Amino acid sequence: MNDELIVNSQHRNRTKEHLKTALIQLIKKKGFHAVSVKDIVDQAGYNRSTFYLHYQDKYVLAEELLIMKLEGLKEATGKPYWHGHKVLTNKLNVESFQIVDYIYEHRDFFELIQYDDTLPGLHTGFPQTMLKIYEEQFVFETINNSPVNMEYFKYYTAYGFFGLLNNWILSGFRESRDAFIHNVIELTKTHIHSFHYVGNKLDPDTK
Repeated sequence: MNDELIVNSQHRNRTKEHLKTALIQLIKKKGFHAVSVKDIVDQAGYNRSTFYLHYQDKYVLAEELLIMKLEGLKEATGKPYWHGHKVLTNKLNVESFQIVDYIYEHRDFFELIQYDDTLPGLHTGFPQTMLKIYEEQFVFETINNSPVNMEYFKYYTAYGFFGLLNNWILSGFRESRDAFIHNVIELTKTHIHSFHYVGNKLDPDTK
């Protein structure tokens, strides 16, 4: 029985992934608002009854897709660190930026940000997620411990990094991953001395 449940779950997840991929492809072709459920199932190779087995409409599908990818963004950011980990910015390297790898691995999705009629919530959700990451996962120390309004500092830094990521995406990822991260690190060292990672409180490795 357990094996049957596992197989059914895998089949369900695979179907949902196919529908999400189809939606991404169709948004790039014709814009989100022009996409119909029929378009999605035709693109994915399913029928309408299969779609409605999983989703009420295309908006529910779109919302699940957005939440899944932005949650993945948060998880990828913390992968190189553990709770309480202090990192000097002059020790940062390409492995410190798993978030960049995540965006590149899921570039079909993140390329949607360059379209006007795109996935609902993406244009605001992406930068807001970056800010939330900075607010919830990091405590920063400025160069020479210069006193600043840390709320402003995190807003400025998070949206600055988002701007760099957005430009990298819009350029078609012209710059290599390593070159992009190297430039981000050099900029980071101009205003951040170190940071403590305060995410993953429930990570069993930190207990």
